[in-house]
Amino acid sequence: MNYLRRKNFIIPALSISLLLPLAACNKAPDTNGPNAATTIGVEIDDSVVTTKVKSALMADELVKSMDVKIETRKGEVLISGFADNQIQIDRSTTVAMAVEGVKKVDNKLVLKDGKQTVGNKIDDSVITAEVKAAMLSDTQMKSMDVAVVTRKGEVQLSGFVDSEVQAMHAQEIAKGISGVESVINNLKIKK
Repeated sequence: MNYLRRKNFIIPALSISLLLPLAACNKAPDTNGPNAATTIGVEIDDSVVTTKVKSALMADELVKSMDVKIETRKGEVLISGFADNQIQIDRSTTVAMAVEGVKKVDNKLVLKDGKQTVGNKIDDSVITAEVKAAMLSDTQMKSMDVAVVTRKGEVQLSGFVDSEVQAMHAQEIAKGISGVESVINNLKIKK
């Protein structure tokens, strides 16, 4: 008898606890102010879009070998990194726009400058790691919102930040890292 009482209490309580977080997905986005927050549902949708765009780019014969970063916010896809030629840059936009859930594509790909040596790749990996670590330890930055790609000492920052001040601060952090030749700031302000 005691088992039945517990069972009749536990199953409904467990069901409610599992369904309660899903209710947050139906919450309408906050559109007040310049940096409107996203809901859990929108963030999940953006993650799915990002994954689909990455998969589509990797499957495309023209663009699959590129070094790119994909960030998505409210259906807006930001593509950054380095491409071998203009055809790859143009094709990346076309492929991304064909993905379900993509509302807009902002293509910030840059043409590669010459051949990259193994030494350059190692140096660039170290620079990228140091920039990410510096942003992670900085109290004004949300480093998870900033993607970093480096090629021959040229650092490219992309992603979505809260303000222009935060975007400029991220650029200054990157410039302060040893080995950084230049910084391309492709950070966008959250809408």
